[in-house]
Amino acid sequence: MNTITRLLVFLILILSFATIQGQTKELDSIKVAKMNDKISDLEEDRTKIEEQEKSILKLKISKINKRLDSKEITAEEAENLKKEAAKTAALNIENRREIIDQKIALLQRNGYDAYQYKRVDEGNRLILRIGGDESTSESFIYVGDRADDKPRKYDRRTTEDIVFAFGFNNTLTDGQDLEDSPYKLGGSGFIELGYAWKTRIFENTNFWRLKYGFSMQWNKLKIKDNNYLVNTDGNISLQEYPLDADKIKFRTTNLVIPMHLEFGPSKKIEKEDYFRYSTFKKLKVGLGGYAGLNIGNMQKIKYKEDGEREKDKQRDQLEVSEFIYGLSGYVALGNVALYVKYDLNPLFKNQVVDQNNISVGLRFDMD
Repeated sequence: MNTITRLLVFLILILSFATIQGQTKELDSIKVAKMNDKISDLEEDRTKIEEQEKSILKLKISKINKRLDSKEITAEEAENLKKEAAKTAALNIENRREIIDQKIALLQRNGYDAYQYKRVDEGNRLILRIGGDESTSESFIYVGDRADDKPRKYDRRTTEDIVFAFGFNNTLTDGQDLEDSPYKLGGSGFIELGYAWKTRIFENTNFWRLKYGFSMQWNKLKIKDNNYLVNTDGNISLQEYPLDADKIKFRTTNLVIPMHLEFGPSKKIEKEDYFRYSTFKKLKVGLGGYAGLNIGNMQKIKYKEDGEREKDKQRDQLEVSEFIYGLSGYVALGNVALYVKYDLNPLFKNQVVDQNNISVGLRFDMD
């Protein structure tokens, strides 16, 4: 190997070493920053421990006082229970602080990698969870590290769930019975899919609840007697279709915000570190309404022409009411309800005959 080649190899080795050293330093600085951030988070968690345990102790003492007031226990028993609760709170504060101190010491001694290995050893990993149980967080839907799943609260006044409903759909037409509706009962239906929150109104009873959220509603009408909807200078009317149609349907899509006052009995479930109210297999009644916007409409006509099957889709050609509002209610046993909703707004802005959409079906609140 000649002198020039040796020099080139030497320079390449020096540059490679410098690059690797620079990358190592950069990686080390990132790890140090992550470690410091994690230590800062742990120290912040440590400062909140006493406040959290005192809050739980306060709720436990309140529960003991209620038992004393209702003469379930004697004054002496109440005092002993309070002392035991205070002792538990003190031990919890001490133990939880020790755990965090150990985590901080582990990080300071071994660096950020030690925390990463510890997370793997403990089985912490990315999870997707829908629903939950006693060991999971309060979120109905959670995506993230298992270790970051929030702990269960002692008292939870607001819950969340998915709402799904379906059933029959039609219109109430001015001067006509439902049987005389221009839309078929069979083939006309609705579907509703939404997300809802339920909040206990009063602190010490779950009899009255407020249920609210957002929903997508699809209302479908199957038109009778080979008629179809026609827009004549903004006026909407039914006319006979010029061909023999196999099927003519009209659908609206609405985005609404429902709100119901829900009431009914519930069962109080008390555990050592939390309590909940359950309406499982309990009678529930919800009365309220909804308001929102129409986001689309379509009339679909299926027919045959020259022996060929044809399909005509007319999107947003009929001037439906843009602002949607109405009344709704349900009677439920557990998570299944008989559900009724009625649009107070007319179906179309300018309609020859006044007609309002009405739906009756089943509603499922999957909480």
